[in-house]
Amino acid sequence: MPALSLTSQMTSLLARMSELTFNAPSLDALEKGIVEAIADQLPYCNWTGFYILDPCDPQTLVLGYFAGEPTPHVRIPVAQGICGAAVALGQTVVVDDVNADPRYLSCSHKTKSEIVVPIYAQGKIVGEIDIDSHTPAAFTSIDRIFLEEAARIVGTWLEKHSPESLTGTAGNPV
Repeated sequence: MPALSLTSQMTSLLARMSELTFNAPSLDALEKGIVEAIADQLPYCNWTGFYILDPCDPQTLVLGYFAGEPTPHVRIPVAQGICGAAVALGQTVVVDDVNADPRYLSCSHKTKSEIVVPIYAQGKIVGEIDIDSHTPAAFTSIDRIFLEEAARIVGTWLEKHSPESLTGTAGNPV
């Protein structure tokens, strides 16, 4: 079986994300740069955002920066939804048909598929990248590899900065 490789567009996006880590003064700024880059370059990513575990309540995800339609899910218990499942399982969750998955917390009737990728820092999950698409089965193994690398980039940035960087989640849309 041939090895999966990223598209040149994804490779370029990862390079851009890595560059952002050199100048990002805060987690909010890093989230904003990554969300905007993905939203701008990958048109099948119709909602892109970050959820960060609340440092005061590590059983709750808090919405960070996002691009797309507003969501009512600004705080998600880790026991709920596909976002919660990614934290509980400690791994990427890809759902080809959100309407067939009982874990799905409906945000938009337009959403057909979703991918959620945990972000690790110092060996612990600290948040996740969440992307919805209006296309069924939009996310491939290549998207998974790309987003897991993006999550690794964010995790590495977090490890180099103080824990206070986690308290600044924006919750602001693009």
